[in-house]
Amino acid sequence: MKEIKAYIKPHKLDAVIHALHGIEGLTGGSTVHAHGFGRSKGRSERHRIEDALELLAPHVKIEVVCPDRLVDEVVSVIQTHAHTGLRGDGKIYVIGVEDAIRIATGERGEVAV
Repeated sequence: MKEIKAYIKPHKLDAVIHALHGIEGLTGGSTVHAHGFGRSKGRSERHRIEDALELLAPHVKIEVVCPDRLVDEVVSVIQTHAHTGLRGDGKIYVIGVEDAIRIATGERGEVAV
């Protein structure tokens, strides 16, 4: 199993989520509103806030845990639908997941995802 973390522009969230719903076998994901900085340090974004003397750009973090067989498709969908062609489109990270446990049933592994 893998965890996919993607940081995207907020206005691209609907397109990405709709596209992720089309992946057969993908059981879900989570989103978190976040602010961050990168090479552009938020200065090129029209949506920015000042926090602790740093300019932070708004992002949405998408978290998906899926079987290894779906990783390439999930990454491709996110990359395609989050792309604007402008600097600061975001990042995608793929991280190994050792185990998953469904609290309600005690199921473990991929069936718990």
